[in-house]
Amino acid sequence: MLRSSEAPLVSSAVPASEPAALNTPVQGLFQEIQKELDQLVGLEQIKELVYEIYALLQVARMRSDAGLHSGGQVFHMIFKGNPGTGKTTVARIVAKLFQKMGVLSKGHLVEVERADLVGEYIGHTAQKTRDLVKKAIGGILFIDEAYSLARGGEKDFGKEAIDTLVKAMEDHKNQFVLILAGYCDEIDFFMCSNPGLHSRFPIQMNFPDYNLDQLIQITELMAKERDYILMPQSMSRLREHLQSEKEDGSHAFSNARYVRNLIEKGIRNQAVRLLNQYVTGNPGKLELMTLRPEDFRMQLP
Repeated sequence: MLRSSEAPLVSSAVPASEPAALNTPVQGLFQEIQKELDQLVGLEQIKELVYEIYALLQVARMRSDAGLHSGGQVFHMIFKGNPGTGKTTVARIVAKLFQKMGVLSKGHLVEVERADLVGEYIGHTAQKTRDLVKKAIGGILFIDEAYSLARGGEKDFGKEAIDTLVKAMEDHKNQFVLILAGYCDEIDFFMCSNPGLHSRFPIQMNFPDYNLDQLIQITELMAKERDYILMPQSMSRLREHLQSEKEDGSHAFSNARYVRNLIEKGIRNQAVRLLNQYVTGNPGKLELMTLRPEDFRMQLP
């Protein structure tokens, strides 16, 4: 099925590196994109690469105005990283950047997974894949867990989807951007499944796991976005739990996605606590906003 987008991961922190001063018209064009990048927690190298793409596009405009050759760039990308590291959020920002710079006519994001591409019989997969490419024309086709297309071997219909995508990248050159996303090792394996893939994805972004301080920052921001306050004792409990989860190697840690689940579970627990506590009358505004340590029972649904 079509995948929902990742939760926005925002911060008021200033990025590590500031872009060079720009003239007013150019600065206005990039201002909204820069604001969204500044709000992301961490991801300094990703922010720098997005600005690098912007700079390339802007200088290409200048070269064109000066009568110089300025075409030929390919912008298909690989996003490598664990779940919840902001890949979909960055893909949306990149789509908006390309639309503003005239690379893409619409700048929308079509997010899909294996089930959306792979059919049940020969020929069905190719048609489903072509239909999704058509839907993505003017924007970005974002395939999460793209490596799953290569898992079934030669007789699996996933190979048909890969072949169709490779052909579409040639047939619809410069009409859409394809972004493949997934775990680092799995994506590297996937890239070996078709000899035409490596050369078609010149841009690769690595999305690192968030460190503990960044996860706490994301926790506070997600609570604030929902008009909730975390008590200091609640933050201490969450910090201890997140540290334990990050160190537990028995399962993949889903970063900001895991934090979001913790916050939403805590909000549900708070609702039950308040209803039981206030049988008659209503809690005050501060009580409605406060998430207490007892609201965080660390078993997720």
